[in-house]
Amino acid sequence: MMKDVRGISALVRRAYTELPPYTQGEIRGQINNFPEGCFVALLDEEVVGYCASMQLPGPVVFVDHDWDEISGNGYGSRHDPTGDWLYGYEMCVDPKVRGVRIGRRLYEERRALAEERDLTGIVFGGRMPNYRRLRRRVDGPQDYLDQVLAGKIHDPVLRFQLANGFEPDRILERYLPEDKASAGNAVMMVWRNPYVERDQPVKKRLPRGVESVRVATCQLQARAVKDYEEFLAAVRYFIDVASDYEADFIVFPELFTLMLLSYEEKELSPVEAIERLSEYTPRLKADISDMAMRFNINIIAGSHPTRMDDGDIHNVAYVCLRDGSVHEQEKIHPTPNERYWWNIKGGDTIDVIQTDCGPIGVQICYDSEFPELSRRLADEGARIIFVPFCTDSRQGYLRVRYCAQARAIENQCFVVMSGNVGNLPNVGNMDIQYAQSCILTPCDFPFARDGIAAEASENVETLTISDINLADLQWARAEGTVRNLADRRFDLYRIEWDEAGDHPSKPRPRRKPLGGPGGGGG
Repeated sequence: MMKDVRGISALVRRAYTELPPYTQGEIRGQINNFPEGCFVALLDEEVVGYCASMQLPGPVVFVDHDWDEISGNGYGSRHDPTGDWLYGYEMCVDPKVRGVRIGRRLYEERRALAEERDLTGIVFGGRMPNYRRLRRRVDGPQDYLDQVLAGKIHDPVLRFQLANGFEPDRILERYLPEDKASAGNAVMMVWRNPYVERDQPVKKRLPRGVESVRVATCQLQARAVKDYEEFLAAVRYFIDVASDYEADFIVFPELFTLMLLSYEEKELSPVEAIERLSEYTPRLKADISDMAMRFNINIIAGSHPTRMDDGDIHNVAYVCLRDGSVHEQEKIHPTPNERYWWNIKGGDTIDVIQTDCGPIGVQICYDSEFPELSRRLADEGARIIFVPFCTDSRQGYLRVRYCAQARAIENQCFVVMSGNVGNLPNVGNMDIQYAQSCILTPCDFPFARDGIAAEASENVETLTISDINLADLQWARAEGTVRNLADRRFDLYRIEWDEAGDHPSKPRPRRKPLGGPGGGGG
């Protein structure tokens, strides 16, 4: 379904002209967080319908809430596999094809999912789009609903939902303030599974499954090399070894290509060094990608200073997957040292990267010290975050290490760190290095006792490999001792990303989650 993300984004843009569409990151989050709950309708290979839903427990569903709170700010990140209700938070049908039962078919898919999973029923907040136009004729939203039920007022969305077997439960005031036609109100609509009889709420248990992934972190020795081929041979050696151990991922340190400057005839100025390194970018990407395919391993190629098309220098991690694709993740927060010596600028976006082992994230060194970035990756579905780093002292290393461990705990994910060791006296930023690369876990019963799946010895070149069970994350998020992701106070705070080009002081309006006339809702 990930191949349909662009099509879904375009569909939402066509269907909801009055509000900004979802970002592609939000759509990826919806799919990654509960792929079984997302459905796409295609007509002549074009996306013409989309709906998203998640499982939630009854005590979460049947209290007053708004759309931002219940949907995890649009990412579907509140999905709880132990919940016994299916909650719909998006239904969208192309205005050009309404009337051909796309909405009805999407509802049928939801209903089939609820029956297959033995869920108690389906709930969503439905629009009442004629309310604003008729509000002078009624005594508030409840009276409006009563008159729709009595047949005295026509509301196309509510009538559509009633015709599909849903019943109104209550009015949700201030459900979506941006829905002006409904004056921000919604009707909680409920369908109860006829094959399930429950008098009391039930919590479904999540079995402890196995989804094993093998990760390797390369603690790389900075060494003088005589040419590019000798540098590549050192990198190839560790890729080969990790491949022999059947690792799914290997991660190299931040700025690991700086050793390419060691065979320059003279020590280069910062400006000259950046220009020289940028010349290697096309060759480096091609060679690392070739090794990823040849050795059948996903490679997070540390980071490499790169001159961008606009002339700025960015610190970029190239992620070369074994399917031949190459992805880039720029460092968002350059350190003061990077800004001063190399005039490195920060990137503007951070998103998950889809791999054959699920979605991953990359945060280069200093970025791991900003929790908002990891939270975004977790919302988009990342279960492993790779942190290439380059630190010269133990204090600097521990800043990254402690923050990386915090990110693993607060996002209930794995974090894999990889750093440089050794020194290159004639290369700037490589005078001394301190590292102890490691594979970190949340701190709970399914994981390592001290939250460390594996770690390298300090300041020696080595490869550290460990198997991690991604299924443990799903269990911990649903049934762990603490459930940081589920227990967030969505009603109190959220992170707004300035992806629509708005000024940061003007938050981007939230998406309208409910279908228009004839398309249904929820």
